[in-house]
Amino acid sequence: MRRKLAAGNWKMNGTSAALSELKTLINAHPSANVDILICPPATLISQAAKIASNSSLTIGGQDCHNANSGAHTGDISAAMLVDAGATSVILGHSERRENHNESNGLIHGKACTAHKSGLITIICLGESLAQREAGKTLEIIADQLANSVPETASAANTVIAYEPIWAIGTGLTPTTGQIAEVHDFIRTNLQPRFGDKTATGLRLLYGGSVKPGN
Repeated sequence: MRRKLAAGNWKMNGTSAALSELKTLINAHPSANVDILICPPATLISQAAKIASNSSLTIGGQDCHNANSGAHTGDISAAMLVDAGATSVILGHSERRENHNESNGLIHGKACTAHKSGLITIICLGESLAQREAGKTLEIIADQLANSVPETASAANTVIAYEPIWAIGTGLTPTTGQIAEVHDFIRTNLQPRFGDKTATGLRLLYGGSVKPGN
């Protein structure tokens, strides 16, 4: 049975003072039936991992390079994330795809490297408003699945996050039916390539301006 997963991406927010929020979360005794992952900025991963070490909370990175090491100023490798205490990494977030021109092929390479380092990858997929209005949602998702998700993916090391770009910072919220349609399509699409065990066992998330009110 798939365990539920709730993941929080801090993006480029937070300094050491924000780590008190992790202690508050841990002290709230979150449900044992839900895995909780927090992805703070890279500068906070090591400290966050130490705080979470005796709890069910896990810590992840927000991105990693597709190379193991080298002359890549300002980047961080999957091995560095593991060394800092991360167990997971977000890849292909819409902000990375747009602001850093990240292609499906690059995300594929990053995922391969992350898997080799022992990280769980959260691979983000999603369509723009123009693509949805043109009826191309499933076409876009299929292309991203085919070219972003590597053959190394399994239910144990991969999570797919459906992140419709049109729902981020726009005030628009997809219906549960729209989310379910894409999630069902993802499983159906992955089945021929990875088999029933992975297609049904792999965890799927929704991401996009999630707030207590929606």
